[in-house]
Amino acid sequence: MTDVKVEKKGNIAVVTIDHMSAMNALSTDMYAQLEEAFDTVGAMEDVYAVVLTGSSRVNKKGKLVQSFVAGADISQMSTMTVAEGKAFGNDSNRVCWKIENFKRPVIAAINGFCLGGGCELAMSCDIRLASANATFGQPEVGLGITPGCGGTQRLARLIGAGKAKEMLYTARGNYTAQYAKEAGLVNEVYETVEELMEAAESLAAEIAAQAPIAVSLVKECVNVGLQTDLNSALKFEGNAFGECFATEDQKYAMNHFVSKSREPKQFSNK
Repeated sequence: MTDVKVEKKGNIAVVTIDHMSAMNALSTDMYAQLEEAFDTVGAMEDVYAVVLTGSSRVNKKGKLVQSFVAGADISQMSTMTVAEGKAFGNDSNRVCWKIENFKRPVIAAINGFCLGGGCELAMSCDIRLASANATFGQPEVGLGITPGCGGTQRLARLIGAGKAKEMLYTARGNYTAQYAKEAGLVNEVYETVEELMEAAESLAAEIAAQAPIAVSLVKECVNVGLQTDLNSALKFEGNAFGECFATEDQKYAMNHFVSKSREPKQFSNK
């Protein structure tokens, strides 16, 4: 039985991590399942946006506990050798890199615990939304290790070096959803998980209604720009802009605008 489920809803896909017994902790097997899930979505030619979420609800001492991803699987890591630790880090980084550079925008819908590897997984997504019960942190140094899946890199890029270093150095696992929003780690906070999922799917549908090729190129431009100097990034953007004029969607959408059509736009992804 798989612990990562894919559900297609029109032009969006919802990828759900559902490893109930382990609070969605990320083991080697879980990373492999995540990679397989995104390969499956990538083969769906008419899916133009993705929601990634976790559905774990576990009764702990009489209290219902929720989790996006509570972290990496400590029980697996506790006996690793240096070589095994490097291999685990490389595997997890490959999966997060795949999600970060996935051809379609990915929205993380974060409920409950979002710690360690879970926070790193969320940061590999394009947009992060959270429920009010979400808690964030990078507790790795409290376990004698560093973050190994982008935590020292993506976090500083998202919220600035000072705030990132505080989170990374203290190993706190209790940063609230509201703090995450104010710091720039998440875009919006919703009161309930139900409101969170409704908002995430609505945003995904709104994105999916735009010209898919143009959206994918915008994602690539932003990602490339974050890794290079401004002059090179602007040249890359200019080339992407030019490429759009070879698409049917550009011709269709501009004619739709010029003709003042009131019909809803229907892009062909060509």
